[in-house]
Amino acid sequence: MAGHSKFKNIMHRKGAQDKKRSNLFSKLSREITVAAKMGMPDPDMNPRLRLAVNAAKAQSMPKDNIQRAIDKASGGEGEDYQEVRYEGYGPGGSAIIVEALTDNRNRTATNVRTAFSKNGGNLGSEGSVSHGFERLGLIEYPASAGDEEAVLEAAIEAGADDVESSEDGHTIWTAADALHGVANELEKTLGEAENVKLAWKPNLTVEMDEKTAATLLKLIDVLDDDDDVQTVWGNYDISDEVMEKLDS
Repeated sequence: MAGHSKFKNIMHRKGAQDKKRSNLFSKLSREITVAAKMGMPDPDMNPRLRLAVNAAKAQSMPKDNIQRAIDKASGGEGEDYQEVRYEGYGPGGSAIIVEALTDNRNRTATNVRTAFSKNGGNLGSEGSVSHGFERLGLIEYPASAGDEEAVLEAAIEAGADDVESSEDGHTIWTAADALHGVANELEKTLGEAENVKLAWKPNLTVEMDEKTAATLLKLIDVLDDDDDVQTVWGNYDISDEVMEKLDS
């Protein structure tokens, strides 16, 4: 288990964007409905649904909205969404993975391809970049959850693989199939997490300069704004200095 990584920078940028998106609740609802349809409509009996509900709670989604999304699945309502993954290259040689839930694959593929081509990237075939990432479980806690030592100890006890702590908070990594169990154990000692999800963690990151970062962030914004796109992952690293210049 070891210290801090630049991945936190990526996640925090992502989190900041998520909070601004007006369509966030509809995306969360879609994931809850799909998860409830695929298994039991009870979060305690359905790990994927529990993750979806936790993610919704972390974004302050009202309980009524969460229940409505579960009820929609139980009643057989709602479109039949398919899970699709797109992989491509962004500006500066960055690798991007886009996860979508769609009821029209042609529409989504066209939108994603257009987003890449208009913003300095190009869409690749499935498997073209995912070999440079690991599929892992990701659990995030705020810094207030405890000091580095306490969180590390709790994570080891819970069966996590790695912990990264900084002044921004704690990022805990697990094997993908252990995410549900580890998150449950951590909840007993640290309380409810800010974020619990399956993630694509890059094996290596690519440093972005100011110009490349500006184009890359525009690409991510366009992808994020698409209703069908659930999550966007990348292997880019944008330094705090570059982020400050872009935000000013």
